[in-house]
Amino acid sequence: MTEQDRVDVAVVGGGVAGLSAAVALARSRRSVVVVDAGQPRNAPASGVHNLLGRDGIAPRDLLAAGRREAEEYGARILSGRATTARRADGGFEIGLGDGATLHARRLLLAGGLVDELPDIPGMAEQWGNRVLHCPYCHGWEVRDQRIGVVGINQMSAHQALLFRQLSDDVTLFTHTMPELDDETVERFAARDIALVRGTVEQVRSDGEILRAVSIDGRDFPIDAVVVAPHFVARSDLYEQLGGTVTPHPTGSFIDTEPMGRTELAGVWAAGNASTLHAMVAASNGSGVEAAAAINADLVLEDADVAVRERAAVAG
Repeated sequence: MTEQDRVDVAVVGGGVAGLSAAVALARSRRSVVVVDAGQPRNAPASGVHNLLGRDGIAPRDLLAAGRREAEEYGARILSGRATTARRADGGFEIGLGDGATLHARRLLLAGGLVDELPDIPGMAEQWGNRVLHCPYCHGWEVRDQRIGVVGINQMSAHQALLFRQLSDDVTLFTHTMPELDDETVERFAARDIALVRGTVEQVRSDGEILRAVSIDGRDFPIDAVVVAPHFVARSDLYEQLGGTVTPHPTGSFIDTEPMGRTELAGVWAAGNASTLHAMVAASNGSGVEAAAAINADLVLEDADVAVRERAAVAG
């Protein structure tokens, strides 16, 4: 173990939240290492949207730029997977997939989440392309097209109403969602949202071109599919340290205070790991906020150590 392996902050996850935090921490002259497994949630998407000044940038180009910025300020980026976490020497010992270990005074979990899609043939192949979930992230790109919403839960009805703002050709396929209440049915009728009852058997495509949603052997022509995935935060390390994830109707997440502090001393979380609905811009902000909170926490600890050392010399 070398002194270089002991850092102020270990950031697990090299997405937007993790890299934003690394930049802010490094700019505060903190030693920081980002451990990144290279599996960004938005990798299948062609572009990032609602990010002021960078709208449409490819996700991997954005992350590459973020890595460069973090490294320019002195942060280190380790490509690999953090597999274990435990408390040690007043901080944390992070075990990496290659057998190496990293010691840090504070830990920021920014590993994001996993989108668990319904087991419908053809859906996963089109995910991030013509199968979508967020009207703000990719709705503009399918405006005025034939949009089919696959019903999974009550969020599906909300999705149908949101996408109706972008197209006058929206169909909700009920699939496995609960029965719609009378108020929602009335809203659908007033907004001319078609309702097709039945279980979706297939999302049929021809290469990158979406063709149809199939129910009971019938094909319904469609240009884009909307679905509500099950959002599952990457929380293995948090749970190893004794944390408990918080269930949500659409998945699970790591609960935090407003600036990312978790229930575990010395552990913060940012981005989709703690906020399931966070878009890229929000993840960016949460990373910076968590970094500021971590730095403030370390500042106080450093000051208290200095007070004790001064007292020891004076005594």
